[in-house]
Amino acid sequence: MADEINTTEAPVEAQDAAGQEQGNRGGRGGRGGRGGERGERGGRGRDGRGRRDDRRNNEEQGEELIEKLVHINRVSKTVKGGKRFGFAALVVVGDGKGRVGFGHGKAREVPEAISKATASAKKAMIRVPLKEGRTLHHDGNGHFGAGRVTVRSAPQGTGIIAGGPMRAIFESLGVADVVTKSVGTSNPYNMIRATFEALGEQTSPKSVAQRRGKKIADLLGRGGSQTAEADAAAVTE
Repeated sequence: MADEINTTEAPVEAQDAAGQEQGNRGGRGGRGGRGGERGERGGRGRDGRGRRDDRRNNEEQGEELIEKLVHINRVSKTVKGGKRFGFAALVVVGDGKGRVGFGHGKAREVPEAISKATASAKKAMIRVPLKEGRTLHHDGNGHFGAGRVTVRSAPQGTGIIAGGPMRAIFESLGVADVVTKSVGTSNPYNMIRATFEALGEQTSPKSVAQRRGKKIADLLGRGGSQTAEADAAAVTE
């Protein structure tokens, strides 16, 4: 009987020991597995953030923008206990190649307000066709509120005849020769909106020819130009 009892108890103890070892190994393996999964997930997260940062840096490096601070104003909000002061910034952004936009932002600090206005301007950029890459194709008028502006194309060497917010717009746009006039108000917000309305009406001979289903030389020749073919070949926008 003793022999039988010993032979039955030994396997039970061995099984218990083996079970404990397997449990320990399983516990360590499970923790290690979870740690590995966390590490892999963390690695993917870091790599993902790195890729997004790289794309953002590549976009910023590939597109060099001209940023001009047009106006900054201190604003206040009356709250319980006094006034809360902040700043409002107006920024014009352009690439110097026919794209320009404006935006405004408010914040408690000046740098944050400027950054908000710049981000808003980048999202609202428009493309303006330029003649020979230096001036406008034709004259235009724009008005917003009490602001009224007139923009005119100019021959080479004229320069930017504009002041204040309008000069910032044309410098960011890449225009080298233009004549402008602003009447009615000196509010920079209204002046900029009126100027953008005038620029939004700009059209190029190429777009007009495509809309009418004709050739550029036919449009330019109707004005009595003797060099319509050469002028049409020179039109790029």
